[in-house]
Amino acid sequence: MPDGLPTEIDLTRPSAARVYDYFLGGAHNFEIDRQLAEQIASMTPNLAATMRSGREFLRRAVRVLLEAGIDQFLDIGSGIPTVGNVHEVAQGVNPKARVVYVDIDPVAVAHSRELLAGNELTGVIHADLREPEKILAETRQLGLIDFSRPVGILLAGVVHFIPDGDRPEEILASLRAAAAPGSFLVVSHSTFEDQPQEMLDAQRLSARTATEITLRSRAQVTGFFGDWTVLEPGVVHMPLWRPDSPSDVDDHPERFGAFGGAARYDQPAG
Repeated sequence: MPDGLPTEIDLTRPSAARVYDYFLGGAHNFEIDRQLAEQIASMTPNLAATMRSGREFLRRAVRVLLEAGIDQFLDIGSGIPTVGNVHEVAQGVNPKARVVYVDIDPVAVAHSRELLAGNELTGVIHADLREPEKILAETRQLGLIDFSRPVGILLAGVVHFIPDGDRPEEILASLRAAAAPGSFLVVSHSTFEDQPQEMLDAQRLSARTATEITLRSRAQVTGFFGDWTVLEPGVVHMPLWRPDSPSDVDDHPERFGAFGGAARYDQPAG
């Protein structure tokens, strides 16, 4: 066992969280993870670029929320918090920003707790997005996030793992209901819209794994924001959402196969 790693991490099996970390250029992965990543990349050559595009979208969204005064973030489906993740972006702007990470993968949680040891403004929860009440209760127990104040709820690349039968719209409604006016919701989600057939065929391969992806339309993704006010430019292909520079958007922003958007909970009238 390499120094500093929790003993419960099994290095004989690849981890989805560490594979993702590898694709993002992180250092928290091992040879067995890299071998699987290269196998996946040979089948879907655009995957690493898609993951990086998703991470860049998340960074931009966090900066927008910081500019709006948000200083506490609930990041659900966070993976391993490395390579410029939410706490680095947020605390780089506001050293007092608080972040709670939530992930279903025990490997990601174990790594996260090790990496964040000593950062008293971050916390890690092992939970499933399909249990929003558990997530909210355990977040309150940590004492880092005050739901009576505006919060940024981040769901980057995670809702597409929830099948329609698990009623994702109700899950997101539960999360929105816990938030105070002035809060924000950020979502990125894989889609079938504007995708070539070979991409759709590759996505269908996920049905053979424990983490099957449900592709959804722009209208379905927009529906996850409920009656909150969707920020400009709306729900769009990820590179089109508030790029740092026009040069950051190539001629085919749809090639990353995912939409991104953010919405604000405005104070109800009356």
